[in-house]
Amino acid sequence: MIARISGMLVYKSVQAITLDAHGIGYRVFVPLTTFYELPETGQSITLHIHTHVKEDAINLFGFHTLEERNMFQVMISVSGIGPRLAMNILSGINVDDLVDAITEGNLRRLLNIPGVGRKMAERLVLELKDKVLKLDRGQTAPRDRVIPRSPEEAVKEDALSALINLGYKNATARDVIEKIMKETTEIPALDLLLKSALQHLSG
Repeated sequence: MIARISGMLVYKSVQAITLDAHGIGYRVFVPLTTFYELPETGQSITLHIHTHVKEDAINLFGFHTLEERNMFQVMISVSGIGPRLAMNILSGINVDDLVDAITEGNLRRLLNIPGVGRKMAERLVLELKDKVLKLDRGQTAPRDRVIPRSPEEAVKEDALSALINLGYKNATARDVIEKIMKETTEIPALDLLLKSALQHLSG
């Protein structure tokens, strides 16, 4: 199983990236927390990988820190949580806050995560409370990140696409994005726009 990949970032989007490692291009799905940390294309990065094997496919899920990958692996051990939902959860809340919410039984905080209903929130607390306390929280050393700049419409559409993939309705997500854009004097970076939108939507 692939556990770690170092290579050149040749393509990135809010859903997946492509890493070139010794001439082989790997498609890796990443949560927004990892997307925020990506450099510009053409630069080298290292990701911690979970290899998910199905009957008809082998998918790679990449994470900026071991902490994120370990949390992902713990979550997909819960009945009803597959890789897609686990990635959405990690995109909607950082690992420290997620661990706190689970250990404290904070259902309200968990219900603010897109795609998590009451039954799922209760299951997360019930099944993961003890496991997350034992979670390996070790992190890789922080990297300087390059914040990408894009034209206004491209930034808005990329942010909208990310929010829809997280489970928000098109109209609701678009209204929030438009509101944020009207309140800013400069075109925001995609990661900052997404963070602001998620704060508005979960408030």
